[in-house]
Amino acid sequence: MIRHAIRLAATCSIVALAQMPVAAFAADAAAAPEAAAAESGEGAPIIVTATKRETDLQKTPIAIAVIGSADLEKQHVQSLIDLASGTVPSLRVATFEARQSALTVGIRGIVPFDANQTARDQGVGVYLDGVYLGRQQGLNAALFDVQRIEVLRGPQGTLFGRNTEGGALSIVTKAPTGEFGGRVEAGIGNYGQRTGEAHIDLPEFNNISIKVDGVYQHQDATVKNPAAGQVGWNYYDRVGGRIQAQWKPVDGFTANISFDKSRDDNTPMYSQLINYNPNNLPVATLAQIAANGGKLPSGTIAPLSPLVQVSGDKRMKTADIGVPQQVSTDRTQGVMGNLSYDLNSDLTLRSITAWRQVDTDQYDNSGGAHRTVFLPNAKFSRYSLSFLDQHQFSQELQLVGSLPNLDFVAGGYYYNEHASENAATPSSNQWNADGTGYTTLSQNVTGTVSSSNQGWSDDSLFLQRDSHAKAESLAAFAQATYTPPMLDQLHLTVGARYTHDKRDGTLDMVNGKVVDYDFHYRKDRVDPMVTLAYDATQDLNFYAKYSTGYRAGGANDRSQTFDAFGPETVKSYEVGAKMMFLDRKVRLNLAGYIMDRDGTQVDFDNVNTDPTNPYFNLHTQETINAPGTTKIRGVEAELNIHPTDNLSLGASYAYTYTKVPKTLNPFLSTATTSVYQNVFIVYTPRNAASGFIDYSIPVGSRDESVQFHLDAAYAGRQYSFEDENVKAQSSFIVNGRIALADIPMSENGTKLTVSVWSRNLFNETHIYRLSYANQNTLGAYGNFNPPRTIGVEGTVRF
Repeated sequence: MIRHAIRLAATCSIVALAQMPVAAFAADAAAAPEAAAAESGEGAPIIVTATKRETDLQKTPIAIAVIGSADLEKQHVQSLIDLASGTVPSLRVATFEARQSALTVGIRGIVPFDANQTARDQGVGVYLDGVYLGRQQGLNAALFDVQRIEVLRGPQGTLFGRNTEGGALSIVTKAPTGEFGGRVEAGIGNYGQRTGEAHIDLPEFNNISIKVDGVYQHQDATVKNPAAGQVGWNYYDRVGGRIQAQWKPVDGFTANISFDKSRDDNTPMYSQLINYNPNNLPVATLAQIAANGGKLPSGTIAPLSPLVQVSGDKRMKTADIGVPQQVSTDRTQGVMGNLSYDLNSDLTLRSITAWRQVDTDQYDNSGGAHRTVFLPNAKFSRYSLSFLDQHQFSQELQLVGSLPNLDFVAGGYYYNEHASENAATPSSNQWNADGTGYTTLSQNVTGTVSSSNQGWSDDSLFLQRDSHAKAESLAAFAQATYTPPMLDQLHLTVGARYTHDKRDGTLDMVNGKVVDYDFHYRKDRVDPMVTLAYDATQDLNFYAKYSTGYRAGGANDRSQTFDAFGPETVKSYEVGAKMMFLDRKVRLNLAGYIMDRDGTQVDFDNVNTDPTNPYFNLHTQETINAPGTTKIRGVEAELNIHPTDNLSLGASYAYTYTKVPKTLNPFLSTATTSVYQNVFIVYTPRNAASGFIDYSIPVGSRDESVQFHLDAAYAGRQYSFEDENVKAQSSFIVNGRIALADIPMSENGTKLTVSVWSRNLFNETHIYRLSYANQNTLGAYGNFNPPRTIGVEGTVRF
């Protein structure tokens, strides 16, 4: 099938850019765009490619937020995790577990709890220059030279396909210009931060233009590790490079070929003990534990080691217990070929061919003694290790054209993925008899490796699981917009996508035992879309839309038998308005939606925390398709104001209501009793809002200016575990930047910008991930947001 797809692309001389070169608005120093990518003072349109063609954002009947390159610079966004602060209120980005090595991305209440597996998918598709990124791992790599990030809200099943039931996050990078120029920047900051970037365009030669990008980002740990020679928490060191070549041998034909490679070394966020014994249970004594065979007596809670600090709402700067903590490493690379050929002035043929790979070595010792009980001489500190390798191939063909009163796009898509992973969870430390001291265990063990005798070197791993899976997807899609000749204010768009999904996998090992559990999934699916849009005036545009989407079914490799689950599907009903006022100085976009999701994939977790149990630390998870319909309702608003040439303001708001039907908990249910419990959608606050202000003051005799930027984001309390009725804390994060911009350095147009920036300017502290799962054995634990970071940066454009 892959060979056939390649042959078809070559034979047809297929052509197409993953994203066409975009004549997006140029943000000069005086008209700096905000978090939703404001327009210039003259009301120039924001160009997006959400419909596979270039369209004006205000005339595109899709709820889209756009984060422009200037916004990313002002907010010091270096990777996708920086969007967790809430720039786009309905977009939710968080670490998976506490790990920066994998990200959870959600839109409009469609947020996966655990897609960090070989046979599971996300509910929001992440795209890089039109290429779908199949795994959560590797999403936090350093961003290259980004033109803009489009956040497409709501199901995108017709044009983008499977796993976009909540929407799509489309990253569009800058293409080669063919003219010599570029940007070089360097910066330093607290916590040992240092950054360097170079983006160089070379002059066109023989119709070939080349662009080279290089990025380096580093930050020391923000929570120190007392263990000698070990890394602390919230550390990263990212490096990446990309080279692009654009060839235009004849008019109407463009070939873009690119290769990129990145490495991200990082450590997780630190897990802290928020409280101890919240239910006021009797505290067991050491004598009682000894008399009970080293186990906790029923109805009691373990004593707390005097070495363990209960942090409450205070972010720790240094961990109380030193543990081994290696860096996790994500290696990503890919080759993309985007071809485009204009058959005539109204018809373009495109091809997007891509191969990508993700290779992740995960080392997560974020809990220390804060997530396991103290028992005399017991091992503690669960070191979660995972080694994943994934590679994918995709081929998309598009035919984009226009007829009188009709714009259309049609095409086909093929996707092939192979993923394998194995995991182990050794304990890294051991208490002494009374908890006043501890020993760091060796990563190497002698004798037979077992669940009670294991390390974390390659030859000492006791594998909890080992699985591999293969996925294939074939799709055909078409969408057309008809404008009646006698009523050019009305636009009817109709589209549909047919998808055939196939996935096969095997679970080879569970808790050190060789097993052979196979999984097979086949599904055909059609996703329709109908939109009616009306242009009341040039600046008042309204639409009503019906669309569907789905997340493919799969199997849970954290279960002991590779248990399968079905797909989840969503129907969406949306109305929206896109409006410009006061000579296009004010932009107001509104959207309201109702989404009904069936077959919601819900995870229930069970971790054995009894150190004397042979299955100690075994993490078992079951995925259930919730019965009935999950209700998701929401309202979104975006306001942007550009009253003068040197002032821009804006605000965004998202209200999201979610309700999942009670679902059977397989770990609490028995053969005679079925236990149904409430489940929750994670990282989705009921209310979220953001705002910004940009102000510039011209100085000097040329283009120099002093620029001031502030942005703020609020998010209400939200769940962080699907099966826990516990909400983490609300947040209010402010970022700021002051820059002396466009200082002339030569007569050829070279300019220097020097800036001082800060993320989390007021050092706000909140728990973004909170669990009470251990409340009857220890207490609640949580993960805190990063502390304030501040730095100085210099940028030379030439």
